[in-house]
Amino acid sequence: MALPAPTALFLEQETRALLTRLGRVKSFALQETMLPAAGLLPESQTAIEQVLAQGRSELRRRAANFSQWLKSPAGQGATAEEAHRRFIFLRLQFNAVLNKFDLFNDVITQRSENETGVWLSGLDVVSADALHLPGAYYQSPPVICYLDRGVGAAIRRARTRLPGGGENPVAVIRVPRERMIGNGIASSLFHEVGHQAAALLDLVNSLRPVLRRQQSAAGPEQTAWQLWERWISEIVADFWSVARAGVASTLGLMSVVGLPRPFVFRVDTEDPHPAPWIRVKLSCALGRALYLHPQWDRVEAQWNSYYPLAGLEPEKAELLKKLDAHIPTFIDLLVNHRPQSLRGGSLKEVMLLDERQPSRLKLLYQTWRRDPAQMYRAPPSLVFAVIGQARADGQLTPEEESTVLGKLLTHWALRSTLDVSAACALRPVSQTVLQKPVLSVSSGG
Repeated sequence: MALPAPTALFLEQETRALLTRLGRVKSFALQETMLPAAGLLPESQTAIEQVLAQGRSELRRRAANFSQWLKSPAGQGATAEEAHRRFIFLRLQFNAVLNKFDLFNDVITQRSENETGVWLSGLDVVSADALHLPGAYYQSPPVICYLDRGVGAAIRRARTRLPGGGENPVAVIRVPRERMIGNGIASSLFHEVGHQAAALLDLVNSLRPVLRRQQSAAGPEQTAWQLWERWISEIVADFWSVARAGVASTLGLMSVVGLPRPFVFRVDTEDPHPAPWIRVKLSCALGRALYLHPQWDRVEAQWNSYYPLAGLEPEKAELLKKLDAHIPTFIDLLVNHRPQSLRGGSLKEVMLLDERQPSRLKLLYQTWRRDPAQMYRAPPSLVFAVIGQARADGQLTPEEESTVLGKLLTHWALRSTLDVSAACALRPVSQTVLQKPVLSVSSGG
């Protein structure tokens, strides 16, 4: 049965209505108001606008093709069912475009919040510094941060698939609002950065075969190696956090996973996260392996006092004891792992840990107290490590910490904005003009 004319007209009108609504979706650069210091860096802004513009352009192309098909002999000879099916797929593509927009809209809208917007811009700078690894092992993608409810952070990694297709152009990190702003934010932030770094270095895929080979051994160690493999993606991210933030990472982790006893001792082999009790133990062991300082023993003793094994079911207590006893063996394998991506270097060697040794952090804190200007010139991730060490040593109160971090985040946001402005001012006018259409592509819908 040929396609009835009223049906064809209805579907054509619906397609035009869809394109009309799409035309209302404007570039973020045309609709979001924020302080310049709270804005995204040009690399992030451009990458987001380009991927959204590509989605809109593809949808317009498909809509035009559908309209032409409706008027073609093939379309006029099609059934109403087939024509409607084609339109449904077009509408699903439209919703996919909106999903991408909403994903980044949630991130960018917060940049208009008083004070918070500037702090988020500062966290972008901190994240980029925490992701940077000297040695040109990878090209870091842009990183942008936003706040959300809850106690845990999360990341949508760059170069992963977006809803509805396409590659995510930036790493998007969700930070718990309850951590704004204290040093504990470094623990969550650097852990998520660690997930991105692990993907860029392909660490998880290089570690899994090593851990599987260890499972061939019979006996109690076999179970331990199996669980380490199951949890390796989260453990690698914790490694990055400890390597960047020092003891602040472990103390921040304790704050996140400090839950009622049933949750802390829950061992779920389907969950990529280690049981909270063992995860803090792993963090302490990472600290000892990277920094060789007695503070990790004190932190672990504090954790044990919060959650003694006494009173647990015998089977669970025995499993946790075996895992605890096996941690040094596993951590030694982890920190000395030499993936191909590091060109012969081990994880421990490439992290440049000398400047983050506790003694060095303490010295820097004392120096910065006498000359605060030096702190503002230091790498942001190092500053968080220094402040975290000072908090752990009782040299800095929570009130002082929050005040200092607020000033630092504002400074980093402002400095990055001014640096970009200065770079643009020095760029030839022709280059600046050529870049403008990138952000205005979506202004026509």
